[in-house]
Amino acid sequence: MTEAELLPQNDWPVFEPGWVWLCGAGPGDPGLLTLHALNALRQADVIVYDALVGQGILKWAPHAHHIYAGKRGGKPSAKQRDISLHLVELARKGKKVLRLKGGDPFVFGRGGEEAQTLIQHGVPVRIIPGISAGIGGLAYAGIPVTHRDVNQSVTFVTGHDQSGATPSSLDWKSIAQGSQVIVIYMGMKHIEQITEQLILAGRPKDDPVAIVTSATTADQKVLETILETAAKDVLEAGMQPPSIVCVGRAVEMRKVLDWQAMMQGEMPRNLDPLGRGKPAEAS
Repeated sequence: MTEAELLPQNDWPVFEPGWVWLCGAGPGDPGLLTLHALNALRQADVIVYDALVGQGILKWAPHAHHIYAGKRGGKPSAKQRDISLHLVELARKGKKVLRLKGGDPFVFGRGGEEAQTLIQHGVPVRIIPGISAGIGGLAYAGIPVTHRDVNQSVTFVTGHDQSGATPSSLDWKSIAQGSQVIVIYMGMKHIEQITEQLILAGRPKDDPVAIVTSATTADQKVLETILETAAKDVLEAGMQPPSIVCVGRAVEMRKVLDWQAMMQGEMPRNLDPLGRGKPAEAS
């Protein structure tokens, strides 16, 4: 297959020198890249990529110069301001700069900050959305973030603020009592504090919880527990970030929608996890 055949015929955007394309690489599985992302990988001169971007994705651009700019909690990493200014510098050298970020660049990914800096310095930007881990990662675990018999709303929150601490600006009482399903990004480090806050704010102690680590990759692990024991269970199971935490009855749907287990020959654990009786017949 030639390079021209990697994408179907279409009027694909041309990556011009001096531009920065800010692109979401999805939650990990290279198959979850968008076609715009693949088009960007084919044309880029330089790729500045994050820690959650897999090597399998970078293999789509062997001709480009790859620059690691990952930021992982508790480990030495470049400052965000330095990363943003490096993108400006590369663009001003006439490079076609692809800023590749895990998930979606505008969902807890600092993409808005980077785009703002680029525009302030007169660098033209194209935004390429990606599949966010809070949606795609949970889907790979068999958990739908919305289900009309379970929830009509979902709230996405971050597990830490700029200082690395549990976000103090969040109204945990409103989230606990008003959010049917809560999806927490980067919540592993502070899961004990987060679960305690939710319980103190009125969330049921036995509310279902799922922790998904390394979502959509071959290393994916899923732990099902409840709010009261989530922190202890995570510790005992040896779960490690990156993680997505889901709180709410949508977790129960995994009993029937764990499609990866079905691929291994396992049948659903419960065809009616919501206790509604017989499922509706197809029309």
